Amino acid sequence: MHNYINYLCIYYIIMVLLGAFCIRKGTKYKFFVYLYYNISALLFFYFLYYWNTSFSGVWDNDRQFYFGLFLSWLVFISIMGIYVLIELIVRLLCIPFRMKKEHKIPSRRRFISLIGMGIASIPFMGMLYGMFKGKYDFRVIKYTLFFDNLPEIFDGYRIIHISDIHSGSFDNPEKVQYGIDMINAQEGDAIFFTGDLVNNKATEMDEWINHFKQLKAKDGIYSVLGNHDYGDYVQWNTPEEKEKNLEDLKKIHHNIGFYLLNNESVYISRNGYRLAVIGVENWGRDFIKRGDLDEAIKGVPENDFKILLSHDPTYFEYKVIDYPVYIPLTLSGHTHGMQFGIEIPGFIKWSPASWKYKYWGGIYKVKNKFINVNRGFGYLAFPGRVGMPPEISVIELKKKK
Repeated sequence: MHNYINYLCIYYIIMVLLGAFCIRKGTKYKFFVYLYYNISALLFFYFLYYWNTSFSGVWDNDRQFYFGLFLSWLVFISIMGIYVLIELIVRLLCIPFRMKKEHKIPSRRRFISLIGMGIASIPFMGMLYGMFKGKYDFRVIKYTLFFDNLPEIFDGYRIIHISDIHSGSFDNPEKVQYGIDMINAQEGDAIFFTGDLVNNKATEMDEWINHFKQLKAKDGIYSVLGNHDYGDYVQWNTPEEKEKNLEDLKKIHHNIGFYLLNNESVYISRNGYRLAVIGVENWGRDFIKRGDLDEAIKGVPENDFKILLSHDPTYFEYKVIDYPVYIPLTLSGHTHGMQFGIEIPGFIKWSPASWKYKYWGGIYKVKNKFINVNRGFGYLAFPGRVGMPPEISVIELKKKK
């Protein structure tokens, strides 16, 4: 990891110098050049300070904020630096085709530099918007899914799906309350939460318990654990301390009214008919593997309609698709949609998450089995969301006629 940080530092310095060339050519005032260097140096030293200071794996609000500023500035200087390099390469390639010595035109160079600064400013401002507003810009996404084996009594059943709360990152109680009120406003029959209640420690939920206690659904709230809930990314004094943290977190699920499913199942019943809600512990292709579907589904009749809660969508990809028992609907989270992307319904749906996850956001249908990957309620590391708002999924189950 330290080698990557060394490479990043070298890259950062090179981009700062190239970006400075663009700034110098684009403005007449040295003040802006000095300001550019000072901001670059300040953010660089903040990054080194926070990285080299032992923080036990905990991403507190200050650390996330300065990391977000550093990352935003890195994108800004990178685009300017690459722009300068491209311009330089073009100029070198054009040298053989010049018929005579050309006079430099300062106004043209300044215009080109201003274009580079303008292009770099667009994602930079977008990331700042994501940090200060986008991270709490909750949106409701509604789906209607049709199933052959859905009991008639559950036709029109409304599921609220949320995921990845990451309470340790929150810094605005009013905005969090706004998101909770938005969930309750959907009047769901059941709420399903698919893991990552905290970043690492159960104590992160202390100031948010009273908020999440307000969540309500007619048939209850059901949850599973995510990879961050096990405390694997933080240093503990003893194994017993780590285990106690997990037990405390399980108690918090109970205290806020979440029915936590750890490789087990429960039923939602209506007039003698029922839905089987199956919850597995975290299992991820590149993460902790505690999920046991065989254990979770034990005793569930094959003809019952089944909803599976699994934090990581790779479990659907590697375990559920070809599982011998038919599970028509899986709910997952984990990816956050990488908290960055571009989505225009019917035209484009893209996120860097697609480079790592086949199923990274929204509804997918494979072999007549559905999965919804919720893009997350909270955020982690980068304290913002750009083009990938926090999500509340509303899924209406319909009987296929």
